[in-house]
Formats: sequence, C-alpha cells, structure tokens
Amino acid sequence: MMKIDFFLFLLALFEVTASNRHFSHNREKRDAVLIRSKRRWVLSTIDLEENMSGPFPAELTQLFNDKEEDYNIKFRIKGEGVTTGHVGLFSIDENSGIVFVHRPVDREVTPIFHVDFDVLDKNTGFEVDKTLSFNVEIKDKNDNRPEFSPGTIRASFPENIAEGTLPATVQAHDNDQKDNPNSQFTMSVLSQEPAFPKLSLKAMGGSTKIQQLAFTGCFDYDKAKLYKVLVEARDLGKPTLSSTATVFLDVTDSNTHMPKFNASKYNAEVMEMVLKEILRIGVIDLDTPNTPASKAVFTIMKGNEEGNYKIVTDPKTNEGVLSVIKGKNYIKTEIVELEIKVENEEKLFQCVDGKPVTGSTAIPNTVKVNVKVIDMNDAPVFKKSTEIVYRTENMDPGDVLFIPEVKDEDSDTNKLRYELIQDTAKWVTIDPHTGKITTIAKLDRESPFVINDTYTLVMHAIDDGHPPATGTCTVVIYLGDVNDNAPFLISNKTIMCMNKIDRVNIITEDRDQPPYGKPFSFYLGGNDDLKNLWKLEPTTGDNSSLISLKNLPFGNYTVPLKIQDQQGSEVVTSMQVVVCDCAGGNVCRGRLPHFSKLGPAGIGLLLAGLLLLPLLLLFCFLCECGSKTFQHIPLNLKDEGNQTLVKYNEEGGGSIYKPEPIYHFGQKEVSKIASVPLEHIVTDGNRKGENSMRVPRGYVSQFSLGTYQEMYNGEGVHGMPNRNRSMARTNTVRSGVSQMSRSYSVARSDRNLAGHIDRKVYGLPEEERDYPEYSPRQYDYEGTGSNCESLDKLSVSNFGENMDFLQNLGPKFNTLGGICQQPIQHKNVRL
Repeated sequence: MMKIDFFLFLLALFEVTASNRHFSHNREKRDAVLIRSKRRWVLSTIDLEENMSGPFPAELTQLFNDKEEDYNIKFRIKGEGVTTGHVGLFSIDENSGIVFVHRPVDREVTPIFHVDFDVLDKNTGFEVDKTLSFNVEIKDKNDNRPEFSPGTIRASFPENIAEGTLPATVQAHDNDQKDNPNSQFTMSVLSQEPAFPKLSLKAMGGSTKIQQLAFTGCFDYDKAKLYKVLVEARDLGKPTLSSTATVFLDVTDSNTHMPKFNASKYNAEVMEMVLKEILRIGVIDLDTPNTPASKAVFTIMKGNEEGNYKIVTDPKTNEGVLSVIKGKNYIKTEIVELEIKVENEEKLFQCVDGKPVTGSTAIPNTVKVNVKVIDMNDAPVFKKSTEIVYRTENMDPGDVLFIPEVKDEDSDTNKLRYELIQDTAKWVTIDPHTGKITTIAKLDRESPFVINDTYTLVMHAIDDGHPPATGTCTVVIYLGDVNDNAPFLISNKTIMCMNKIDRVNIITEDRDQPPYGKPFSFYLGGNDDLKNLWKLEPTTGDNSSLISLKNLPFGNYTVPLKIQDQQGSEVVTSMQVVVCDCAGGNVCRGRLPHFSKLGPAGIGLLLAGLLLLPLLLLFCFLCECGSKTFQHIPLNLKDEGNQTLVKYNEEGGGSIYKPEPIYHFGQKEVSKIASVPLEHIVTDGNRKGENSMRVPRGYVSQFSLGTYQEMYNGEGVHGMPNRNRSMARTNTVRSGVSQMSRSYSVARSDRNLAGHIDRKVYGLPEEERDYPEYSPRQYDYEGTGSNCESLDKLSVSNFGENMDFLQNLGPKFNTLGGICQQPIQHKNVRL
C-alpha cells in the first residue's frame, strides 16, 4: 500500500512539472485541480493535438483509482465535451477507465476542456470516492495564415509630398496561439507598379502588425498618376503560411509648370475719370485646371505707383481682369505703361531625375500693357457736394436760400446752366444762370415733405461741353419751429359708462415742438352751470380727464373745452360724450328686440279663432235682423280726425340743464290746482299774489288714481309715459237682462288741467322766465288725433259715475254706439 501511494505521488509531481510549459491563462485553472487530499487524487492536464487526423475514436488517456482494491468499481465522466458544450466529444470505458476522443478539435474555438469523473461501486451504484477532475488542453497547430484588414487599401497624396512616409497604412493579424511562432509574422512589399520611386514598409510604434508605406525620391504626376503596391504578410510557423494585400496610391497634381501669357504685349484705352474694366489678359498653364497648381495670381510690377489700376483673377476663366479704380484728370491724352507678372497660388515644385529640386530659381513670366488715357470733358465741381442752410419756418416768400460756387477746368463757369431736379413741395425756384435758389412759398416744418426737420433740394450744374457734363449738389434746409399750430384733440367723441367709470380721457396733441407744444392747460368752456356737472383733472399736462360730478341721465352731452399750449396759443373745441349703461367694454347696451314665438297649441288656437270670427259676425247679423224694434241710426263718419304719421324719435340736441325733480301730488293738491283760475297758476319764481298756485314749469302732468305724476319734457331728454295705469272695465250680461256698468276716470279733465297749466307757463312774458332762453322743442307730436279718449285710460274714478263725458266721445265712439244703441235701449239699461 505504501508503494502505491509513493508511485502516485511521483506521478503527480511529474505532471506538475510538465504543466509549467502551458499557457499562463490556463495555469490558475490547472493549479486549482492539482490538490492532494486524503484518499483523493486529481489528474493533471492532458494534451490533445488540434485538428488531429484520426482515426476516431482515438485513445486519449486512462484513469486509475485505489478504491479498486476494496470495491468492484466502474468509471463515469461528465462536464465539458461530454454533457455540456461539445457534447459527445469525449467518452470513457467504465470498466477500464480509458478515455476516448471522437472527432477533431479546433483550438481557436475551444482551447481547453474541464472534465469530471466519478468512481462507483458496480454492485450498489454508490460512489466510493469523491469526484475527481482532469483538463484536456488543445495543442496549437499552424492552421491559420495572417490576414490583412482590409485586404484592399487606397490612399491619395500630392505630387510634391516630402520624402518619408505616405498616408497608407497596412494592418494584419493571425488567429493562431498568441506568442507562438504560428501567430508571429513579417510584412514586406512584394511588388509595385511603376517601380520608381522605391517603396518600403516602416513599422509603427514598434509593432510588426501595423506598418506604413514609405518612399525615397519624388513623384512625377506627368509620368505616373496611379501606383499599385502588393504587400505580403508571412508567419513563422511550420509550415509557414502567408497572405497579401493590395494598396492603390493616387498622386494629385502639384504646381510643376509656370503659367505663361498668351501674348507678349497688350494695349487698352480708357476715358479719363472713368472707372471700369479695360482689359482681360489670358494665360496658359499645363497643370491640372481649377487647382491651386494652375490658378493664376497677377501682380502689377510697374506703372501703378498712384494706385489708379487693379488686376484680379476671374475664377471661371483664369484671366487677369485689369480695371481703373481711381480717376485722374489729364490735360491731354497720354499713354501709361504697366508691367504685369503672373504666378500660381501654389509654390512651384520640380522633380529632376527622381530627386526633388529645392530653392527653384525659375523666373515668373511678365508682360507689358500700354493704357491710352483719353482726355474728356470734366464735369463742373461744386465747392461742397452737400450744403446746409438754416431757416425758420413760415418766412415770407422771396428769401434767397443758397448761391452756389462752382469750378470747371474744361469749361467757362459763366456758361454753366443750373437745374433743380428735386423740390418735392414746390417751395423754391432756381435761377438757371446763377444757380441762386429763392423761396416762392412759406416753408412749413410740419409738412409731410419735411423729414426730421429737414427739407432736401438737389440741383445740377451743366456745362457746354461735348457731351455736356453735369455736377450735382444737395442742399439740406434745416427748419426752425415757430408756434404756428394750436393744440387739437385726437378724438372728440367718447362714451362714459355710468355703471363702470365716471371719467373719460382727453388725448391732446400739438404739431409744434417744445417749447411751443406740451404741456397743455385745460379749461371748461360755457357757463358756471357746466362746472357743476363736470371737472377737468389734471388741468395741466400732456393729457387730461373729464370727470362727471353727478349721476347724469343717459343721453348725449356736448362739453365745451379750451386748451392752451406753453406759449398761450389756444383752441376752443368741444367733447361729445355719450352717457349710457355699458354691456361690455366701452359699448352702450342696446335695447333687446321684442318678439314672441307660438307653439303648435298657439297656432291651433289662432286658426280656430279665425274660423270662429265669421260665425260670430253671422250670428250677430241674424240677431239684429230678427229684432222687430230695430231702429236705424245714421252714423256720423265725417269727423275722422287728421290721420298723419310723424317721425318723433329724433330728439335733437340735448340740454345741458339737469331735469327738475319729479313732483307728486295727492288728491287734495289735484283738486286745489283744478280750482285755481288760469291767471293765478304760475311757475317757479313767478308768484303774482297770495292766491296764486305754484307749479313746476316745463312739465306735462297726468292724473292717475288720484295721484299727480309728471315727467320732464325738456329738449334732449326723452319723457317716457307712465305705463302703470289702473284700468277697470266690467261688462255683465245676464239672460233677459243686459246690464253694463262702466267706471271711468277723470282722464279728460286731467288732460284739460295739464293743457291749462302749459298755456299758463308758456304764455309768460320773456322777462319773467327763469328757464333757458331757447324755446322748448316738441318732438313727440304725431298730428291731431281722435277726440275720443283711449280705452286704455279707463280707470276707477273716485269722483262718482258722472256720465256727462259720454256726450262728446268722438266720431269713432258714435259709430260704435250706433251699432249697440238698439240692443241697449231694448234691455232698458240706463247709462
């Protein structure tokens, strides 16, 4: 037993020594299983060749266990390659413990397998030892060649690139085991077309896996524009494997040719003082068009010391464009000689015999240009192109604003002709011989033609040359302000909402500038009575507010105002104020329309009534015709009254006076007024004697239910009739007896009393009146109506049933009475 333990110890020690030759990343895993415990051994790593050719299954190893001395044992394996991962890759003979592999294994897919095995009792199937483990490591084989990424490379660089590296990088990798000859490789230039300049590879950062193309010498675009380079990568394994990559190099053109002028000499003509293009100069360049190598750059070397000329390059045609940029006066025609050179935007580069030439001594191409400057008629020149004149507005016409000073080198100034080409307001005139500008109208600073207090004139001076030349001068007139404008209201109409506000704004402006404008002083016009209704606040400032002092009746009001500026210039105006109840915002509330709507039941009743009306008329006719005591009473249809329609809702101007308080009289006062003679009835402030009766003037009175009620009937305030009149009508008809009882009011006597008072009031002498001087205006007159009282005025009377008024009810009531008289007399009814 001791010999077997010693043998197993030596075997484990040998395996530990052999495992040190394997990869570092598997060392921790292998060391973990090389642990000896009591009566338990873990086998070391077992090597398996990658992609072995077979035959399969092939014997991999054999397992042993010391429990076989005590038990009849059998083996069982599990883990990677058996029950997980590559299932079925490994198997074991349970009796002998031999492990088999069944197919080739790729190391680049799975480099190591971890397998567990158990020792079981064949008789009972129970484990007789703890689970043991072993590793199967796949030994690398050179079965992968180096691969370029990418396999095709394209790079571009200019012809004049300096010796050294090119912007072309190649990169490769090998999938075989790291830090192994199978994965180590070298790269080299296998071939190139064309052969010059010579290309090579240079490692980047000390790594052989990434390298950059390099060269010596120079490239010639005219000889070769494209290079094809074949690069090889070969590993160090046995046998060696290799692969290639193709690199395409594009050479772009550089400036290797000098530009040349198309001609050896150029000529041009130009009129003096004319600024324009005078010549285009073409060049020839053998380099690639529209590149910095061929784009021309022109320079004037001689003849332009005063800076009269400029030459630029046309980007489309590559021509030199010569222009005059500064005019010059010439006494006679002259010829100016210019010397111009041409170069390229890019510096010249030369490659001679495969070597770059530094410090090139090539001389740029030059050409001479003769410019003939032709003398021409010079225009008159004003002393100043812009003249400024100061004046005060509203000066009398005839004021001399400006007399020009003009020089002309080619013409006689006495022969110059002057014209005015801008005078928008037509305020001035010009002397065509002297150019003197004189006003023919007053200059108004507030005119729309005056901008920022200035009025601008433009004049021409024209000489007698061929062709005539023209000089221009601008005359700017600054106008000072005077107080020639009074303040004015921006708007003289406004609305005062008595249910929301009691003031309205007065917005004022003045076209004059300070100190002739704001702030303003505000005053109320009219008499003192107006000041009891309104006030202004504030009375000085840019604007003011009109404030109502009392609760005004709804209507239109005209408020006279006086507004003064700082210098006392004033305006008398008025503010039209509409006082009303506002619905929303500053908008008066309108009257709602009166309308009614009938439903199906109402329409049905209306149709039934229309059908019943002819039946009732027929029934009445039969009854009248059947009466034996029928008596024909002639109807008086002559007095029909004056039937006219008059527009009475036009109220005219309103009164500025408040309406008098409403007076109410009881029955006693009514009786007293009715008993006073006409000559003793007086108005306010006009008492004539102790027996005189005082009533308010300007009122229309009515009596209803013993109460005297009156409404103001002055101009501007619309009097509304009292609609709350009591009315009682009783009609009783019984079988065989017709009894009709009616109760009438004393409306007719009341109306006579009101007329009596009005005649008294309006008949007063003028010196005894205490109301306004204007006569009252009657606006609700509709013409002479019927003398018959309206049936709506029938009311219960407290004066008994005096029926005397029935004797004069008018023609319409006589017609009705004629129809009803016979039945009433027949019934012996006493009216």
